[in-house]
Amino acid sequence: MKQQWKPGTMVYPAPAALVSCGRTDDGTANLITVAWTGTVCTNPPMLYVSIRPCRHSHSIIKKNMEFTLNLTTSDMVRATDWCGVKSGADFDKWEYTGLHQEPGVKVSSPSVAESPLSIECKVREIISLGSHDMFLADVVGLLADERYINPDTGAFDLGAAGLMAWCHGRYYTLGEMLGHFGFSIKKKH
Repeated sequence: MKQQWKPGTMVYPAPAALVSCGRTDDGTANLITVAWTGTVCTNPPMLYVSIRPCRHSHSIIKKNMEFTLNLTTSDMVRATDWCGVKSGADFDKWEYTGLHQEPGVKVSSPSVAESPLSIECKVREIISLGSHDMFLADVVGLLADERYINPDTGAFDLGAAGLMAWCHGRYYTLGEMLGHFGFSIKKKH
């Protein structure tokens, strides 16, 4: 039997991602940890991030209308957590975490060098929803770490990266693969 609870946001696991934002007035770039992010559309490729208006990165993204979403790995767990609990108004998060910036290709915001996949985005619309504003964005570029590209096939093996997820206040690595898209209807030989 299931208990009835008050309405809440319990869609887990969620990505534990780092959003890098473009330049502030003093020329520095910032990072923010987000879990409220996901795919919106395939064609055109779009995603969203939801950020509280009081967060330092909110005003940077709103001003520049672009950001880079960086997937995180188990090796990045401390830096990812730190970027979620400390404010870029008070700290240079790059310096304190030891993460490294790589210049943006299609946007001015940098990507995180340690991320296996960085997704460059331009904001299409900002939607105020209550506690968070949703930045609806067009994906304008993908930066894939060559370590996860099979040299024989050119296929990108994101599963080998040790991706990290957020689940109700805790970080986890992804476990073993259980199947692939369409495996349930594939004919057995």
